[in-house]
Amino acid sequence: MKYQVGDKILVLHSNEEGEVIDIINDKMVMIEVRGVKFPAYMDQIDFPYYKRFTEKKLFPEKKVPKQYIDQVPKEKRVQVNAKETDGVWLTLIPKFSMDEFGDEVVELFKLHLINRTLAAYSFEYKQGFFSEENFSLKNEINSFQDFYLHDIQFAELNDHPSFSFIFSLLKPEKNKADHYEYDFKLKPKQVFQQVEEMKQKNAPTINYLLFEKYPDQIKSESLDLGRLTAKGYKIYDASKIKNNLPPARSVIDLHMEKLSDNWKSMSNLEILSMQLSEFEKWYELAIAHYQPSLIVIHGVGSGRLRDEIHELLKTRKEVKTFINQYDPRFGYGATEIFFQY
Repeated sequence: MKYQVGDKILVLHSNEEGEVIDIINDKMVMIEVRGVKFPAYMDQIDFPYYKRFTEKKLFPEKKVPKQYIDQVPKEKRVQVNAKETDGVWLTLIPKFSMDEFGDEVVELFKLHLINRTLAAYSFEYKQGFFSEENFSLKNEINSFQDFYLHDIQFAELNDHPSFSFIFSLLKPEKNKADHYEYDFKLKPKQVFQQVEEMKQKNAPTINYLLFEKYPDQIKSESLDLGRLTAKGYKIYDASKIKNNLPPARSVIDLHMEKLSDNWKSMSNLEILSMQLSEFEKWYELAIAHYQPSLIVIHGVGSGRLRDEIHELLKTRKEVKTFINQYDPRFGYGATEIFFQY
């Protein structure tokens, strides 16, 4: 083995010095550079002293005349750049092995949560297969910290693994959201393609961005009921509003042929607006009726409607979690929402 834990190294593409902190396999090591830990292939690093002794000097050193303290000019203060912040990531580090034919194959993935922001978070993590929970964890992650979660066998990708995260700030801020949720699943075909691309690019990991910036709190305006009553408005008891509400639905279909007969003459923006308006109507009714869950059929298509709905759900405090996974009835074209009250 060329390197050992504790060896000082030089990252070739950035010319930064670091240290080996772990040996992953015979081709990869975990290194730390300026407090940030990440994996690297061995051909991406080298010993720093090798570079120092092999560099040829173009010009001989000039003798510097002796200077006294009163001749040395005052140094200008140079502002040191802060660590680069680019969000919170889920990173998959592959572990390779040789099969019976002598080919290099991925045996498993090591999952790491990477925090490259200035804030520290508490998080709740759940991982499952076909809606059944396989692994769960509650912990904290500090600023610019690498947190190991667990391993997933490569063969288990065929079981449609799903991932659920709930983040909250360790030090709550007045204008920041109470929590942030992110749910997604891995599709085997996409991961296989990413592994091949990773080999071609000589990249050490597969990365998924969970969020770039922790979201702000959504402000809600409160109503002055006394002023409304004085102006002649009738105020009703909210606890009895359910008696006058139309019935809710446990499954809603947002395909345009279900919503309008003239949808073919509408623009894409008009179609999306109508679908989101229909979603909001049945979402509010589900909340008013204290439904435990709601299934939204949005179809597959380009994924624009699905993404818009998912962004809305991430900011709703009534939403405990939501998941878009394969269902025998809807395929991948539906999202199931689970509420909390």
